[in-house]
Amino acid sequence: MLQIFHVTIRHLKYAAAVLALIWGSIGTISNSLATNSDMPLQIVGFGDSLMAGYELPQSDSFTVVLQSTLKAKGFDAIIANAGVSGDTTSGGLERLDWSVPDGTKLVILELGANDALRGISPKITRDNLDQMITRLKQRNIAVVLAGMLAPPNMGKDYETAFNAIHPELATKHNVPLIPFFMEGVMGNAQAQLSDRLHPNRKGVDIIVENTLTKLLPEIQRLATNK
Repeated sequence: MLQIFHVTIRHLKYAAAVLALIWGSIGTISNSLATNSDMPLQIVGFGDSLMAGYELPQSDSFTVVLQSTLKAKGFDAIIANAGVSGDTTSGGLERLDWSVPDGTKLVILELGANDALRGISPKITRDNLDQMITRLKQRNIAVVLAGMLAPPNMGKDYETAFNAIHPELATKHNVPLIPFFMEGVMGNAQAQLSDRLHPNRKGVDIIVENTLTKLLPEIQRLATNK
């Protein structure tokens, strides 16, 4: 009888240990889930020199200024800078998958300016951007599309064809569109570097303010659903 009693006690202790391990694992999983739900929103700024912060200190680049602006407004987001100076939509398409890591919730897609400067066929630009948006949405990554305009010296036909690309793709894919990423900067010498192509810090501030109008509703939606 005493032996049976000892065996029973031993079994109870073993069962208690197993239960402790189970509850400990559940607690760890719960804490992990809570931590994940509290993680900052992962955003990637994907583009060319306008995104990269050409000739600017890192602290003055679009992604850094945007991230600090969002933080000041109470949004917890980390914005990675995947801008490459001189990049075209063809280059962007080639590097898209490895430049936008898993866990990214939103991409600000800003490409096309160098296509226009090089006179690349608007059809190629459109197809490349179309594929990029499609790939991102297939990965359940939201997209905010930054519009670009062709320089007038490219001719009226080219200008008409190119300027229609971003609005039409935004409609096709139902993604927010920033009508012209350089609005308020292009042609404004006080907001540009000496090359009259890229924004200075004042220009970056203008771009960030323009971007927030389209970006904030999308960030609010993602923050609510994460």
